[in-house]
Amino acid sequence: MSFSVLMSLYAKEQPSFLRKSFDSIFSQSCRANEVILVEDGPLTPNLYSVLDEYCARYPELKRVPLSVNGGLGNALNIGLSHCKNELVARMDTDDIAKPDRFEKQLAIFEKYPQVDVVSCWIDEFINTCDNIISTRKLPEFPYQIAQYAKKRCPINHPAVMFKKNSVLFAGGYRPFPLFEDYYLWVRLLINGAKFYNLQESLLLFRTSPDMYKRRGGWKHAVDEVRFQNHIRELGFISRLNFIQNISIRFIVRILPNRIRELIYHMFLRK
Repeated sequence: MSFSVLMSLYAKEQPSFLRKSFDSIFSQSCRANEVILVEDGPLTPNLYSVLDEYCARYPELKRVPLSVNGGLGNALNIGLSHCKNELVARMDTDDIAKPDRFEKQLAIFEKYPQVDVVSCWIDEFINTCDNIISTRKLPEFPYQIAQYAKKRCPINHPAVMFKKNSVLFAGGYRPFPLFEDYYLWVRLLINGAKFYNLQESLLLFRTSPDMYKRRGGWKHAVDEVRFQNHIRELGFISRLNFIQNISIRFIVRILPNRIRELIYHMFLRK
C-alpha cells in the first residue's frame, strides 16, 4: 500500500534530532513513497544543511517552504494538501519511529478497511532512547476509543496514520491552542469515523523534564475549559461529562509542577 509521511519543521528544532527522525523513517520495513516536510517559516543554516543532505539521498523527501511561521495546525493543513496518497502517517521531527511502525499500521488498514485512523502506544523518553520514563497506553477498539475520547485525547498524534479524505471531510486541523489534534479526533468521531490503537509502542516520543510545566498554569487551565465547553456545545460530551472533566483537569493544571508530575506518573502513564 502506498502512503505519505507528513512532517512539519520549525527553526528551534535540533539538527541532530531531525537526523535521527529521518533515519527512523527511511529505515522502515515498509517505506513511504513520499515524505512531505513543511518548513514552517525560515530555518537555521544547520537545519537547511540536514535537509539538503537528506533530499539528495532520498528523492521521495519533498520540501514545502513557508515564508512565515504559522503554527503546527496551519503547516499540517498545507502539507496535507501536498500528500498524493490517501493514507498519511504523521511524524514529528524530533521523534523516532520503531522499524516496523508503518508496516503494522498498514496491516490494520488492510485487515479493517472501514477504519479511518490508526495509532499506537508511545514510549516517552528523555535525552536517550534508553531512558524511557513512561508509556502512554490507549484503548484498542472503536467503541472503547469513542468512550475514552469523552474524557481524554484518544489518539497519540505523533504516531497516527489516517485516511486523508476522512480528515479533510472533518475540516482538517483547526486552530484551538494546545488541543488541535484532540479537536480533530472529536470532529472525526462526530462524523462516524472508526479508530484503532495498536496495543504496543511503535514510537519513541522525545520529551524533557519541563514537560509537566508546559502542561500546567492558568492559561492552559482556561484553554482546557474553553475546549471542553466547545465539544459540549458540539454535542460530543454531556453537561455532566463537562463538569466531571473540568473538575479534574482544571485542578491538575493549576497544581505545582512536582505534584502534577506525580499524578501523571501514578494515574496517566504506565
